[in-house]
Amino acid sequence: MADLHEARKLKGKDINELTSKETGNGILQETELNNLSRGMNTAPSTSRFLVARVNDDENEETDQPPVSESESEPAPGKPAKQLDFQILDSPKSPKSPYDSVHFFGGTVSPNDTYGYNNSCETHMKTFGKNTVEAIPHVDHYRNLLSATAALKSRPTLAELHEEKEEEVIRAKQREPLLASEENLVEESAANKATAVKFGWIKGVLVRCLLNIWGVMLFMRLSWVVGQAGIGLATVIILLATVVTLLTLISMSAICTNGEVKGGGAYYMISRSLGPEFGGAIGLIFSVANAVAVSMYVVGFAETVRDLLKANDALMVDETNDIRIIGVLTATLLLGIAIIGMEWEARAQVVLLGALLIAIFNFLIGTFIPPSQEKVLKGITGYQGTVFLENLGPKFTEGENFFSTFAIFFPAATGILAGANISGDLKNAQRDIPRGTFLAVVISSITYIACAWLMGSCILREASGFEPVHVTALMYNSTQNMTVDIVNITLDVVNLTSGVGVSVIDQARNCSLGKGGVCTRGLLHDFQAMELVSAWGPLLTVGIFSATLSSALASLVSAPKVFQAVCKDRIFPKIHIFAKGYGASENPRRAYFLAYFIGVAFICIGDLNAIAPIISNFFLMSYALINYSCFDASLANSPGWRPAFRYYSMWLSLVGALLCIAVMFIMNWWTALITFVIVCALFVYVHYSKPDVNWGSSTQAHVYKNALNTTLKLISVEDHIKNFRPQVLVLTGAPWTRPELVDFVYSLTHKISLMVCGNIIVGTQTDNLRHLHGSRPKEAYRWLNQRRVKAFYTLNKQALRSVRLSVYPVSNNVGIGKLRPNILMMGFMSRWNDPDVDQCEVEEYVNIVHDAFDLEYGVGILRLKERLSCETDPNESEPIEDSVHHEGDPDDRHPKVRFKLTRKHDEEDKRPSSPSSPTMLRRGSSSSGDSEAEEKDVVVDMPAEVKPNNFKQNIRNRFAKKQKKGTIDVWWLFDDGGLTLLLPYILSTKQYWRSCPLRVFAAGTKRGEIDREQRQMATLLSRFRIQCEKMTILSDIGRSPSEESMKNFEKLLEGWMLDEDNGETSEKYPWKITEEQKLFLKDKTKRNVRLRELLLEHSKDAALIVMTLPVPRKSTCPAGLYMAWIETLTKDMPPILLLRGNQSSVLTFYS
Repeated sequence: MADLHEARKLKGKDINELTSKETGNGILQETELNNLSRGMNTAPSTSRFLVARVNDDENEETDQPPVSESESEPAPGKPAKQLDFQILDSPKSPKSPYDSVHFFGGTVSPNDTYGYNNSCETHMKTFGKNTVEAIPHVDHYRNLLSATAALKSRPTLAELHEEKEEEVIRAKQREPLLASEENLVEESAANKATAVKFGWIKGVLVRCLLNIWGVMLFMRLSWVVGQAGIGLATVIILLATVVTLLTLISMSAICTNGEVKGGGAYYMISRSLGPEFGGAIGLIFSVANAVAVSMYVVGFAETVRDLLKANDALMVDETNDIRIIGVLTATLLLGIAIIGMEWEARAQVVLLGALLIAIFNFLIGTFIPPSQEKVLKGITGYQGTVFLENLGPKFTEGENFFSTFAIFFPAATGILAGANISGDLKNAQRDIPRGTFLAVVISSITYIACAWLMGSCILREASGFEPVHVTALMYNSTQNMTVDIVNITLDVVNLTSGVGVSVIDQARNCSLGKGGVCTRGLLHDFQAMELVSAWGPLLTVGIFSATLSSALASLVSAPKVFQAVCKDRIFPKIHIFAKGYGASENPRRAYFLAYFIGVAFICIGDLNAIAPIISNFFLMSYALINYSCFDASLANSPGWRPAFRYYSMWLSLVGALLCIAVMFIMNWWTALITFVIVCALFVYVHYSKPDVNWGSSTQAHVYKNALNTTLKLISVEDHIKNFRPQVLVLTGAPWTRPELVDFVYSLTHKISLMVCGNIIVGTQTDNLRHLHGSRPKEAYRWLNQRRVKAFYTLNKQALRSVRLSVYPVSNNVGIGKLRPNILMMGFMSRWNDPDVDQCEVEEYVNIVHDAFDLEYGVGILRLKERLSCETDPNESEPIEDSVHHEGDPDDRHPKVRFKLTRKHDEEDKRPSSPSSPTMLRRGSSSSGDSEAEEKDVVVDMPAEVKPNNFKQNIRNRFAKKQKKGTIDVWWLFDDGGLTLLLPYILSTKQYWRSCPLRVFAAGTKRGEIDREQRQMATLLSRFRIQCEKMTILSDIGRSPSEESMKNFEKLLEGWMLDEDNGETSEKYPWKITEEQKLFLKDKTKRNVRLRELLLEHSKDAALIVMTLPVPRKSTCPAGLYMAWIETLTKDMPPILLLRGNQSSVLTFYS
């Protein structure tokens, strides 16, 4: 690197390198320019390096500001400018060639991290200049589907690793990775024009406080204290707080594990547990919030109705007044919500102010000495005796701790109010935990304080005796008044004059109450808090604020959550509600939907039955939030990295169980209804399989369980009874040979492993697009659409030989015990075509040899009409396929269209057999995709499959129930039983159950046919394999007819070794010598004779399974072996030539 430090010329002038000076304990980096006529001065930069800019003005002073980048660009044809800087704190001498790094480029900018400059070469020397590499940036990790603008992207591995193509690389337009000051200004200006976002106070804290400080605080807390006493009421509040805090801890862990978008609880649950749980909760949570609007509005309307009734100002009647007021109130709230979130937030702040005034009004009222009238109603002021009396519980008939807790707990269901508008928060990851935690703490303290204050100054039961009314009665009475009434009047006079029994004792005397029972106090008066307050009407304002704020929050939450559900398209026909309006993406359509749902329930009027279900819906959401945190922690996925560290998976589990327990405590039948609804929605989403991938913990568990089970399977010893046919089928791209896929899947369906292998032939560079591109995704998409449970693999290294490409796939596919033991492929039907290179036939036969070497069983399937694809299979892409397995009652036909990609570059014109192991051939075309164009073309089929045969072929005979026929098993040689086992498995499948087995076996001696038949029947019986007919072929050893032999001889034309023309076995190993032909004459005659027997016995079978002849190495050439197979299979029904690896796969031992 010494040449890096050499002096270079720029327009004939030298630029010296930077110098360093020792300053104190450090080294002060300083720029010096000793050029005679050119200056360089430093410019401020957001990068970590001090970058100097070069000025073009030769007479410019060095202390002047730098010129613009446009002025510093070099003229065309001129050499690039050079910049030097030294590495900070370099231990080396400034004169060391390793201390300084040179930049070459027309513009010196810290933003140009890619350094593409057409005027000079790319030297790739530094981070800041002339390199394809990109430093880490947030855009590189964004979800492309959520991007609202163009994103920066890191270079691909191919761009870094492949051979550099200057014109292609320079054509790529790269954005600067480091934002310049101009970009920062533009970005900040753009952010100002975007939607209004709320911080943690206005967006979370205020909303949660308004929902938690609801009607429960003003109208039900006194009853809870009266029933449970101060002690147990505190326990009830703390227990509810524990449930909410555990849920909040789990929610904080989830929402700090990644960016949280709109949808609140739905978003967190769906991204953690998947669309099944998320979709179910999202739907019921939205409905629950919409119905909650009506519940809160009816509560407000009832309060207004009572005020109208007290002043004798009812509009119609009590019920219809509630409906009228409720509809008007809901309409007003809808208008506030539609105007925008900013106005809604302002309204919430106003309502919070009113609520706080009401609470302080109550607090002040507890210190004001009560009047005698209030004392009779149970308001005593602070007294120790009252506190001690109210300390313990006093449950009335039918009430207990759990029923009281069930009444109070809905007050704690407001913690998701802030999370529900997560999409409108500035920083949801920070705002949700901070605002919700503080809201829970403040509200819990408020509830406990109010409970203690009420228990200290209000009697549990008070008579509510009204002496004023009784006195008035006394003076208006006639002289005929009875003695009892006079006595009561005298008691009242004594009470008011301070003579006789104390006022508190009279308040405790329930016999003085209306009807002889107490009607006031904590247990009986829901307005007790209003009596205590300094000014009662302010409590009414607080109740108004509580109901309206809760209704407004629910009216906003329901559409926001529902909009998120609709955007994800989990459920059909609801995506129209996903549309947002304005910068804030206001879901106006969803607002109207929530409004109409709320109005419908408002018109019902009585919501006492629906209220418990709403609370259970909220609790189910809490339970799933806790379970989401537990499940994500249990899955132990590397992607689970919450910034919130104060969580525990076991606390989350306890929180989930507590929520479920509270559901049943509150109301067991509503809890069951909630579970039924959630399960129904879960099952629907699970079977509809929405096209989403959120990296849920459910996916992590699938991997973890599969890994643990696979590892456990390694320690399990193999046993014959547990043998399963695990098949590697050479399909190529699966959609090119659907018959082969469907046939093998009929064998492996629900019992064993199936792997579709795609063999790509050519050079590694030319096939990177197929090796690492989207082909696996397309294959799995096609398999899933066809409901085929199978894996897909291809050779990771493209080689020029089919055999060399198949071998590593066969040797390395699978893991542990999940490895194929059978190789299945289609027959090379064009092996004898003059256009086919005989080397490919040799490779095809060698694949069989290699499979036997790897101890595979081998199967070769041949159809009379051939397999589907008659084009280059790897050039086609699936358009649509409507054939399905298991549950497709109709025989629907797939469209015969392929999307072909044709390159303009030269391609290898050598054809490949469509039925042979799939290969992808490429010439020396460029690997870039920019030179390829895609067209929809019609596939030109050979004459053999046009038109009727092709139509029958595309119908795919193996993807539907087979017609009446038989499965003929020609078990000629003992291969371990595989030839018998696979047909039996096939006969048990849905599509083949109507096809009974017929077994054919070879006889050894003509006179012992009966004995051999009994032996075979006994063997089949012990194997527990039933067959319709069992036949021993006694004449299998007879010589074939002369015509059959002549037909066989025709197959050998062109495959005999022509030694007269200099052909040798070493150069043409696939050709047949006379010695080999004579040596294998008996096997040839046997195979020809087998064809005659096949035509005699099995020409009408639905499927033939026959023992595959084994080619001996260096003895049976490829030409002769293919002639044998051609003889056995030509013009036959679907036939599978199958051979095991000579290991037993059947046993009759238990």
